[in-house]
Amino acid sequence: MDLTHRPRRLRQDGVRGLVSETSLEPTDFIAPVFVDATTDERVPIESMPGHERVPIDEAVARVEEVLETGVEAVMLFGIPESKDAEGTRAWAEDGVIQEATRRVTAETEAYVITDVCLCEYTTHGHCGPLEEELRGEDHEHGPACDHDPDPTLTVDNDAALESLARTAVSHAEAGADMVAPSSMMDGMVGAIRAGLDDEGYEHVPIMSYAAKYESAFYGPFRDAADGAPSFGDRRHYQMDPANSREALREVRLDAQEGADVMMVKPALPYLDIVSAVRREFDHPVAAYNVSGEYAMLHAAAEKGWLDLEEVARESLLSIKRAGADLILTYFAEDVASEL
Repeated sequence: MDLTHRPRRLRQDGVRGLVSETSLEPTDFIAPVFVDATTDERVPIESMPGHERVPIDEAVARVEEVLETGVEAVMLFGIPESKDAEGTRAWAEDGVIQEATRRVTAETEAYVITDVCLCEYTTHGHCGPLEEELRGEDHEHGPACDHDPDPTLTVDNDAALESLARTAVSHAEAGADMVAPSSMMDGMVGAIRAGLDDEGYEHVPIMSYAAKYESAFYGPFRDAADGAPSFGDRRHYQMDPANSREALREVRLDAQEGADVMMVKPALPYLDIVSAVRREFDHPVAAYNVSGEYAMLHAAAEKGWLDLEEVARESLLSIKRAGADLILTYFAEDVASEL
């Protein structure tokens, strides 16, 4: 038996780290931060152990906690004081994200990225104003009725673009370093880029959720951000989990419209998409290690079935190995502290 080739030689202590192909650094991570305008105290998020909503007055302290771990970037998500059918609080000058961004950028060294979407701000929980014409609609009760007879009710794509652009500009005015549109509206990157440039914010980059799937892994986040749809689902504007070629088309369109960073969401069930985007495009690639991925590892660890520290680190390493330059993850602080 020829044993000239023995890969195990390079797995020994001392050399193993020298030949390691992939590494994690705290600067690879973006930490999500939930700011809630409806509370005066921190509120634990039951489905996401270790995370909480913080009031606006606690936003700076929360971000400073992140920075202490070595993570340098945060993504701000907002829970507004009120909602309406159009999501107008999303671009209000005194909105939750606008106020939190002003404080965090003024008082910390964090790189602040803001979520640009409308689902947390609309009474119906969808990512923009609704189409008014419905097959079989009960016009007496209107489109936001809890017992809506037509589950195909969807977002008015083109009407949403103006709202998304207004929201992104309001975030830039408040001091956001980067904006991250997540609604999967066709043309959203172009509309936001034009809106930012017209207002003198051509220096503000866009990280687009370019390939965002209609995934069952988002459940805990909808508790955290209070953004669950009040009826139906988002299959009419988020991607079909069965499709991969479509993802490259979506990313290509966003690149043509001026996106600076491309996001794939979720991460672990879509590592093939992360890898394909990395091969096909020169842009930085981000991946969102979503709430369901976080929660299921915590649940298994609580049962004693998995070592949480080990599986968290291995999960993030796999995302980085697949080609992600940036990882938005709820494990950011814990893993960064270990590193």
